[in-house]
Amino acid sequence: MKIFHLSTECYPVAKVGGLADVVGALPKYQNKIKGIEAKVVMPFYNKPFVKDHDFETVFDGWIHQGGNLLQVQVLKERTNVLEFELYMVRIPGLLDRDNPYGYQDESFQFLAFQHGLLHWLTAMQIRPDVLHCHDYHTGLVPFMIAHCPEFSFLKGVKTVGTIHNGEYQGLMSWGMANYFPAFDQYKWGLLDWDGVINPLACMIKCVDAFTTVSEGYLQELFESFKGLEILVRDEHYKAHGIINGIDTEVWNPETDPMLDFNFTKKDVVIKKKQNKAKLCKEYGLNPDLPLFGFIGRFATEKGADLLPDTVWKS
Repeated sequence: MKIFHLSTECYPVAKVGGLADVVGALPKYQNKIKGIEAKVVMPFYNKPFVKDHDFETVFDGWIHQGGNLLQVQVLKERTNVLEFELYMVRIPGLLDRDNPYGYQDESFQFLAFQHGLLHWLTAMQIRPDVLHCHDYHTGLVPFMIAHCPEFSFLKGVKTVGTIHNGEYQGLMSWGMANYFPAFDQYKWGLLDWDGVINPLACMIKCVDAFTTVSEGYLQELFESFKGLEILVRDEHYKAHGIINGIDTEVWNPETDPMLDFNFTKKDVVIKKKQNKAKLCKEYGLNPDLPLFGFIGRFATEKGADLLPDTVWKS
C-alpha cells in the first residue's frame, strides 16, 4: 500500500507546530509495517535541512493558475535520511520561501502547491493507494481528484484528512475559483461554506475518512468548530478520533541534546532536579518553588489564557 502524506510542515525540515511532528513521525513508523510504503510531499523552503542534504530534481513541468504560467519542480531527498521518501514541490515565487506561513498570498501559495503536486502525480502516472491530507492547506486535493478532469487519472484514489487545528480553515473569496484547475461547475457546492470557499469544509465533505488528533478533540469539534459544527456532525460517520503519538527516538530523555542532564528511569528524580536548578539559575527563579512549563503559542485554542488563574488558584 502506497501512502502519500501531503503537508506544509514536516519535522525536521520545517516546523511551526505539532503538525510537523506528526508528519515527520507517522510515515516513518508506517514504513515499519510490512506492505506499507509511506512518503511525504511538502512545499520547498529555504531551510537549513534543504541546504544540508542532497536533493535531485525528479520532475520539471508547468501549470496554469488563472492567467499565470507557473513552473513546477519536484525535488526528492536522495538518501531517505528521514526513513521515508521526501518530496518537495518548488514553484518560483510561491514555493521557494523561508517559512511556511505569514505571506499575504497564502491562498495562491497553497492552491499552487496542491495543483502542482497533483499535476506531477498525473504527468508521471504515479497513483498512490491513499492520499493523506493534513489540515486545510491540502484540503482541496480530494475535491480536485474527483472533480477536475485534469486529474482524472487519480480519480478513485482513497483520501484521508486529518484536522490538526480546526481554528484555521483557509477561507477564500469566490474570486479565487478563477485560479483553480478547471472543475465540474455543478460541484461548486462542495467548495462552498457560508458564501466563501472553505478548504477545510471541502476536505470534510470530500474525503473518504477524516481524523482528529484525539478522541477528545473530535468531541470538541462537534460543539465548537468555528461554524463547521453542523457539517462535522453530518459527516460523523467518516470521523475518527486518534490520539497523536510521539516519536520516541526523537523525544528520548536519554539522548535529547536539549537537556543539560540526560536521564533514565533509574536517575530520573535527581537529574530532573538538576535540570530544574540549571533552568532556574539561568532565569533567576527560586528552585524551591514549583516550576510550570507551557509548550504552545499564545493563542486562544492553546489555552494560554487559562494558565494565570489556574496557577494562581493552585
